[in-house]
Amino acid sequence: MSSDSEPETTGVNRRAAIGTGAAALGGAAMGAGLMAATGCADTAASQLPNTGEIAENLQNSPHLFHLTSADPQRYDGGTLQGAHEGSFPVLAGQNGSVYFVRLEPGGIREPHWHPSAWEMNYHISGTAKWTILGTHSDGSYHAQSFEAHPGDLVFAPQGFFHYFENARTDAPLEVLIVFNTSAAETNDDIGILAAVNSIPRSVLATVLGIPETALAGIPTDIKPVVVTKRH
Repeated sequence: MSSDSEPETTGVNRRAAIGTGAAALGGAAMGAGLMAATGCADTAASQLPNTGEIAENLQNSPHLFHLTSADPQRYDGGTLQGAHEGSFPVLAGQNGSVYFVRLEPGGIREPHWHPSAWEMNYHISGTAKWTILGTHSDGSYHAQSFEAHPGDLVFAPQGFFHYFENARTDAPLEVLIVFNTSAAETNDDIGILAAVNSIPRSVLATVLGIPETALAGIPTDIKPVVVTKRH
C-alpha cells in the first residue's frame, strides 16, 4: 500500500500470519492450558471500550467522514479508501465500517475470506465478475459466479471464500463495501496467497495431486496483494 501508514507493494498477501498465528495459539493452549487461555481472554476483554466509553465517544467524536477524500491505499490494480475505527473514531464499538473500492481495468480483488465479518457490496459503476464459495454440508461445495452491475447489491457471508474483478477493459469498477466490524479490513482478511504459503509445499502438492516441483513458481516473499492486476 502507499497510504501514509502503509507502503505500496504488489507482492504476496500481508496476512502471512495465518499459519504462524494458528501455531502460536495452539502452542499456547497446549503449553499453558486452560488457565492461561482464560487469563489471555480476560486481558483482551479489559482492553475493549466499555459502555460508558462508547457513549462518550459517540458524543465527542466527529460524525462526518469524507470517504472519497481520504488518503487511498494504492495497489497495482486500484485503490481502497476506508472508514473504520482507526480512521473514523466514532465507529469504535459500533460493529461497522465502510470501504470505497476502485478497480482499474484488469483490476482484481485478491481471493480472500473474512473470519469474523460479512460484507455488503453496493456496485456504483462498472461491471464486476464475482465468485463466492460456500460450504459443503451436503457433500459438495457451492460456488456462485455472476456479474454485478450499477445498482446491484452483493452479499458475501462471514467466512465464505470470495473475490471480484473488473470485467471491463474500458472503464473502472467502483464498489462501496459495508462490513459488520469496526476493525480495519486488514485485521479481518485472509488472502489466498498467504493461505497457500502457510501450507508446506509437500502437503499442498499432496492435496492437489501434483508434483511438488509444480509449485516452484508460487512466490514465497509474503507481502500485501489485496488488489492486483492482470498482466
